[in-house]
Amino acid sequence: MSKEHILVVEDEEDIQELIEYNLAREGYQVTCVGSGEDGIKVARAQLPDLVVLDLMLPGRDGLEVCKALRADDRTAKIPI
Repeated sequence: MSKEHILVVEDEEDIQELIEYNLAREGYQVTCVGSGEDGIKVARAQLPDLVVLDLMLPGRDGLEVCKALRADDRTAKIPI
């Protein structure tokens, strides 16, 4: 049985580590990235079960990332 995969898009390393630790402890497979661009790339490549998305990100902010994921048929239905 495969673990549910969660993508965490968070630029603050301390917060990213805390979220990753707690989700992994609950049995989820977790991938963390620190920018909106990386979040879009990883979401499209890995098609996670859930995206935890920070709104205030360097470069493309969380709202732009959300819009980009919703505009792509492959990622449009992933819960954010």
